Amino acid sequence: MPVLHNRISNEELKTRMLQETEPRVTISFYKYFHIENPQQFRDDLYLKFDSIQVFGRVYIAQEGINGQISVPVSNKDAFQEILYAADPALSRIRLNVAVDDDGKSFWVLRMKVRNKVVADGIDDPTFDSSKTGKYLKASEYNKMAEREDTLIVDMRNHYEYEVGHFENAIEIPSDTFREQLPMAVEMLKEHKNKNIVMYCTGGIRCEKASAYMLHNGFENVYHVEGGIIEYARKAREENLPIKFIGKNFVFDERLGERISDDVIAHCHQCGAPCDTHTNCKNEGCHLLFIQCEKCAAEMDGCCSQSCKDTIHLPEEFRKKLRKGIDRGQMVFNKSKNNHLHQKTQV
Repeated sequence: MPVLHNRISNEELKTRMLQETEPRVTISFYKYFHIENPQQFRDDLYLKFDSIQVFGRVYIAQEGINGQISVPVSNKDAFQEILYAADPALSRIRLNVAVDDDGKSFWVLRMKVRNKVVADGIDDPTFDSSKTGKYLKASEYNKMAEREDTLIVDMRNHYEYEVGHFENAIEIPSDTFREQLPMAVEMLKEHKNKNIVMYCTGGIRCEKASAYMLHNGFENVYHVEGGIIEYARKAREENLPIKFIGKNFVFDERLGERISDDVIAHCHQCGAPCDTHTNCKNEGCHLLFIQCEKCAAEMDGCCSQSCKDTIHLPEEFRKKLRKGIDRGQMVFNKSKNNHLHQKTQV
């Protein structure tokens, strides 16, 4: 029976990836369409992706597919052919190619079957995610954004918005997409007569969000085609003014791709201008936060003195400290967390 999952340690796989000599390209994609048997669909696709050395994360559900992957440049066309042939609904799927990419975004292929490709918390049986707002290409977005009757709405998490966003975009301050949807309806209820333009990283969240807004009585709803990634690529190709400021947070090893030279965020420890996300080096914490080079050196890449002390303990003691810890949503939120140097939890 063929192997349908990875059996090699992460450390070895990462070492192998870093030793590769052929460049890789990072690609994200998604499509809402009905999959009758998600597990079989996943298994068939896994074998084909694995055969051409695809790395990354792919989620599959009855409502569709969502993926962020890297593939050797020489296999890019083969990857596209495999994906297009997987189902007729995928024959024209848009592939978002990363705009700031060193090819080192992933080192293992993980494909999972989920209830939904994007957790949304929607349990209304009358909601139809296929009834979405209108797409806006880069040039169309720039024109729409100049209108006084337009509201730009960021449908990403607070830590993504913090390092970069479209000019004049409204933040829906939350930790998760499922929290954002009802918040967006509530925050914008007085503006149902305006043009509501939604965006996200690659398009999958804002597409569903646009459908949810229509479902809740909004009429003039739009979303940026292909999200920030496709917008930036097209704007550069067409020599358009780029309306996005700062860095686009991405959910892979890079943790961000630069769109403009502006640094709009600050180090969560000292307050210096910085937009570099990192995870606390204490494995029992692993908090996602922004840290400048100076603080990274002083704190050994940790978010607090207690975490710095912990990483220098013998491994056997660190394992005992980690045992039973539920880290939950370990993301630093300025509105909820104290100054990181004072963080005392291990």
